[in-house]
Amino acid sequence: MSQNPKISINELTKVFYKKENSVAALENISLNIEDGEFVCLVGPSGCGKTTLLRILAGLENQSSGDFTIEKSSKDRPNQSMVFQERGIIPWLTVEENVAFGLKMRHLPKSHVKERTFYFLNKVGLTKFAKMYPKELSGGMKQRVSIARAFANDSEILLMDEPFGALDEQNKYILQEELLSIWSETKKTVLFITHSIDEALYLSDRILLMSAQPGKINKEIKIDLPRPRKLEDIRTNPDMASKFLEIWSHLQEEVLGSRL
Repeated sequence: MSQNPKISINELTKVFYKKENSVAALENISLNIEDGEFVCLVGPSGCGKTTLLRILAGLENQSSGDFTIEKSSKDRPNQSMVFQERGIIPWLTVEENVAFGLKMRHLPKSHVKERTFYFLNKVGLTKFAKMYPKELSGGMKQRVSIARAFANDSEILLMDEPFGALDEQNKYILQEELLSIWSETKKTVLFITHSIDEALYLSDRILLMSAQPGKINKEIKIDLPRPRKLEDIRTNPDMASKFLEIWSHLQEEVLGSRL
């Protein structure tokens, strides 16, 4: 690990207050993520994964602790967030959605158009550029979200179950596209998923979280060479062992939270 990680989180805690009650969503989260690293967060529902991403994105404030994000360029935004749904603007076309962040930065029109169509082509949406979100399938909407995030050239991508609502075939296609673009750009990615296969396929490291309040219980390194194929995850004995390790962790946390 380097001395200056891209994301450094130190003893971060988040408590939500409602009337006289309080709920601890996150407790003493400490971790480092390196520049260009692809890290997956896996944990039971309600363990605070999304809250952590929202804090890093500046959409929530932590209750205590702190985090730093190393910024390497004044000309690029620090981070973009990709949600499972609601990620694109319904009254803008596909092209306008992908170009949105670039236009907000008042970049030259030629640059905006070039980057927009480069990433539309990458996700196979060039011929749908003039269509509106209501005319697209769920998988196509997620392609728009991914194209926009990469086109905006943020240093960090915070991805909250972006493929969670998709069928298996579309999910795998988009996973491949995401890895293909990531391998070119080497963005730092923090990716939430409930799918163990997805985490094993995509990540350099998997961070396992406890049930609420969310803590980081374990780190699993994925040493499988890239580029990967989904078959590698299904047939590799080491990956099968890691799958069972993650499954056992999730089962213990879910059952333990019900006691």
